[in-house]
Amino acid sequence: MIGLAAGIEMADMAWEVKCREEDMKQRALENERHAIDDARRSVDEKAQQLKVLANQSALIAGFSMVVLVESNIADDINSIVLTFFGLIVAITIALMLVSTLNSTYILVAILRYDCVERSVPFDVFWRRRCEADWKVALRAFSVGVPSFMIVVALVAWVSFWNHPSRYYSASVVTAISIMLTIYWFSSTHRKWGDFLLMSEARILTRGMSFAAESKAGGSSEGDDSSVDMRESLQLSSLAIGELTESEMKLKS
Repeated sequence: MIGLAAGIEMADMAWEVKCREEDMKQRALENERHAIDDARRSVDEKAQQLKVLANQSALIAGFSMVVLVESNIADDINSIVLTFFGLIVAITIALMLVSTLNSTYILVAILRYDCVERSVPFDVFWRRRCEADWKVALRAFSVGVPSFMIVVALVAWVSFWNHPSRYYSASVVTAISIMLTIYWFSSTHRKWGDFLLMSEARILTRGMSFAAESKAGGSSEGDDSSVDMRESLQLSSLAIGELTESEMKLKS
């Protein structure tokens, strides 16, 4: 009886060891699948960003080229206005081409990333090979947008040069272009420019938002730490803002 009990106990132990090994293998397989899915998700996220930037840059470059080719230039136009017009159009096209080409080459590079083998983690590959060119493309686009607005203002003067009411018509277009340029620098670019250049902006937003919510118990210590964190990391208020109403609903 003792030998039988010992044999049953050993069989149970062997079965537990076998189940544990199978469980470890299954967990390793699931972890590998999650890692592959995470890599593919990261590649797809960056690819979507690059496609948007490349398409918008190419669109503005095309508009600028059409303006240069299709403008009706008067024979008696001021040479300074004409020279400045050609210069700004060329700068705009060059900036948008830099943005488009950089985005396109980076897109091709990340689509060749092997999400299964992952010899180098994707975030490391992005920081070492792609992030610098991505920042160049984004900065070129940010400068190209107000440059394009200057083109819009100048093309009004070029097109209305021989018209009797050229000063009124061209001044209206110029005023609208100036207001839009001021809005671009004071609102859109100021709010999103530095944020989009941060490689970890999405992670910082999520993590700090949950941290701020967990500390919101009526004491000012959480607010002080959030402000200190913003100042130490030099982040915009958008990057470490509170959870939005939609995020609160998803979290609950």
